[in-house]
Amino acid sequence: MAASAESLHDVSMPVSVLSRPVARRRRITPQAGRALEILGHAIEYLTDEYVHRAKVASVDDGELQAVQLLMGINRQIYFACPEAPTMADRWRALLSAGTA
Repeated sequence: MAASAESLHDVSMPVSVLSRPVARRRRITPQAGRALEILGHAIEYLTDEYVHRAKVASVDDGELQAVQLLMGINRQIYFACPEAPTMADRWRALLSAGTA
């Protein structure tokens, strides 16, 4: 997973993702799945440790920034995976193939 330092700090979601009303399933490769699993464990560990120490959250807190960075990378990997066609998409493709 090669990414520039600039792209790793861009944790905002694309506008099209935010405005999409329907959640779509993704085809996640084994490599992407493993990366998501590792990132999920790291995020969970860091947040558990943070809560356990009962720290007061602050914008300048490096630990919170690290969690946000990991969450952003997690989203980048997930949204880089192709969307799986819905059942409606499959039916439309089947019906359009039959009429052509």
